[in-house]
Amino acid sequence: MLTKSPGMAAMPESARPDATRPDAARQGLGGAATTRDLLFLREAELRLAQDLLFFGYRDFTAGPDQILAELGMGRAHHRVLHYVGRRPGITVGELLSILAITKQSLGRVLQPLIEDGYVLQNPGRQDKRQRLLSLTEKGQAFERRLFECQREVVMRAYREAGPQAVEGFRRVMRGLMGAEANGWIDQLEKGCQP
Repeated sequence: MLTKSPGMAAMPESARPDATRPDAARQGLGGAATTRDLLFLREAELRLAQDLLFFGYRDFTAGPDQILAELGMGRAHHRVLHYVGRRPGITVGELLSILAITKQSLGRVLQPLIEDGYVLQNPGRQDKRQRLLSLTEKGQAFERRLFECQREVVMRAYREAGPQAVEGFRRVMRGLMGAEANGWIDQLEKGCQP
């Protein structure tokens, strides 16, 4: 028996994926991807994915952006607060690697955060040339305020989408990330500090 979807050629029923198989979303029964399964790879769908990422990021950052702007800060300050808060004692070098920015760019953001009492900078334990960063109480409270603003957005989206969609989202995001970022997330998921 042949089945036909709008805009597609007829496909034998035997080539349709078995929904009970975990790999059914990616492959037909014979192991090869079916035409129906590859619809999400069309240019229109990929452009829609870009739109979703752009709009999702815009709305995800809108609340914190407003809070940061009131203090003359921006997203770069937020990223520093986030990663220093996620990993107290992070070195400047590690932070540079995560943010993928120059030392000069980080300095423009980090120095005011130190001067305004949000971030502490201490020498390394073994290597005194290292600079270890952590949040002060003021920095922790501010980072928490920014997190709670975004937490509500993520919680609402996760609730509406359901557990399978959340797992799918994680897989897609990991697919967008490089090996270094995936390694960092692996460590966080294990409850370890990267």
